[in-house]
Amino acid sequence: MRRLIPLLALISWVIPSGSSSQDVRLVIPQADESFKTALSTASLTLALQSDGAEAPQDYIAAAQADYQRLLTGLYTEGFYSGTISILIDGTEASRINPSVPSGPIETIILSVTTGKRFTFGSTDIQPLARSTQMPEAFTTGNIARSNDISEATIAVVDGWRNMGHPLAQTDGQTITARHVDERLDVWITIEPGPKLTFGSVVVTGNEAVRTDRVLAIAGLPTGVFDPAAMTRASKNLRRTEAFTSAIIIGGDAPEGSTLPITIEVVEQTPRRINAGIEFSTVTGLTLSGYWLHRNLLGGAEQFRVDGEIAGLSSNTGGNDYSLGSAYLRPATFRQDTDLYINANIAQLDEPSFFERDASFEVGIIRHIYDDLILGYGIGYNFGKLSDDLSDRTYSLIYAPIEGTTDFRNDPLDATSGYYSNLLFTPFLGLGGSDSGARIYGDGRIYHSFGQDDNVTLALRGQIGSILGADAKAVPASYLFYSGGGGTVRGQPYQSLAIDIKSGTKIGGATFIGAQFETRFKITDKIGVVGFYDTGFIGADAVPFENGDWHAGTGLGLRYDTGIGPIRLDVATPAIGDNAGEQIEVYIGIGQSF
Repeated sequence: MRRLIPLLALISWVIPSGSSSQDVRLVIPQADESFKTALSTASLTLALQSDGAEAPQDYIAAAQADYQRLLTGLYTEGFYSGTISILIDGTEASRINPSVPSGPIETIILSVTTGKRFTFGSTDIQPLARSTQMPEAFTTGNIARSNDISEATIAVVDGWRNMGHPLAQTDGQTITARHVDERLDVWITIEPGPKLTFGSVVVTGNEAVRTDRVLAIAGLPTGVFDPAAMTRASKNLRRTEAFTSAIIIGGDAPEGSTLPITIEVVEQTPRRINAGIEFSTVTGLTLSGYWLHRNLLGGAEQFRVDGEIAGLSSNTGGNDYSLGSAYLRPATFRQDTDLYINANIAQLDEPSFFERDASFEVGIIRHIYDDLILGYGIGYNFGKLSDDLSDRTYSLIYAPIEGTTDFRNDPLDATSGYYSNLLFTPFLGLGGSDSGARIYGDGRIYHSFGQDDNVTLALRGQIGSILGADAKAVPASYLFYSGGGGTVRGQPYQSLAIDIKSGTKIGGATFIGAQFETRFKITDKIGVVGFYDTGFIGADAVPFENGDWHAGTGLGLRYDTGIGPIRLDVATPAIGDNAGEQIEVYIGIGQSF
């Protein structure tokens, strides 16, 4: 029997009872809700209760760890004279031996008394590098939050790193809490270390991408150490999509007056296949897909082939076909410049025209900043066009110049930020085609508010114009139409154009478009949308002259798939004789803009 009692106690510890009866409570007198929430989140004991844990020994270990976690929470809010008591069935948790089996636990009380909130007294971190930006919160008289001390220390160390001292670190600190005055004095010493230049660079993790190309794409300089250059180099590597990760690490010790650098990469799967589908009651079914190679020649070169069939089962002419290929070589001429070569063929069987077109283009893309991209090139475009005017051919040399900024938090489902794109394409007509220029701009802005930002306002504006050329003497695909998805939902596809004579329509020389959406998030997966679209097509290059407007409105449903929402929009004309009398349905992946 004496041997059986310890055995039964051990079994009761290892195999917990089937019911969870622990009552865990956090008691913080005279504290606001946000502070209570912060401490509740920090507590491991409360997390165990939330997860439905039952083993008494787990609760004992969590409670003993909570002393430090709750104390850290007090310091975070500037409380340095608080007290913490954690009672497990009336016994202080710190006095319980966690190695001794325990019976069932009924009550755990976490009691926290904050005491007085301290403010900063003397605050001194030395030495400071010039141009160091100290946080305003780390100032005498402000609440002495521990995180503000950490942020100030990081700011000083970063100041030295930005001045070419990569090994800067804290060398000592004295933090004194003056309880009588409710002040916290902070003295921190920094050891800047030597000023160093970039040294030898070692690349690890690359197997298919050549080392010389990794170094060229990263583009690390050879001068004085600069952490911003390391950040840019890492982004340069990730931008190629040839790597799932790219980390650049400085050495722990100098080599003479230089700092050795290691570039650690993990290569991405080289090939990818993608397919898409979209449906509209107006334009019918669209099938698209592409094949992508991320490392075609061993230097992180991209090669992509795209194909699309549109207009299946539609009432908007016949089927449209397109096939294109694109080659992109990163770090051509310099690390922030990419070379591209594009070739495309297409057939457009639209209500107002039939066109077969081929183009070849070569150019460069400059990544000026993380979110600012400039591109320019030269191309040749030729084709055959049939419309209400005549059958004719065209041949053009064109030089696109494009700028893009993208500050959206998510390109497929943006809830904040903005996006803008401007494309200016001068063209020289050959063989009777007119010369001129085409301008197209697209701007989008997003703002969220409400509980958990569950309401998003999204606004899109578009503008286009043909300059210096007669609309009758340029490719139909250069002209502008309005109606359908991408312009004005609810209106028939390309229904707004220019009447040049009775029964004869061509695209306009000017386009103005606006789309407004209010997106409501009902659950984590489901959302609803209300929208209003409007568009203007003009016969002249000057906006708002010699043209017409139309508009559409409707409701939409969104279902989040994790890679972008599935979109269902139902729309009707908002103005005109058929307002509210016809319904159009649009289905796709991703938000409408």
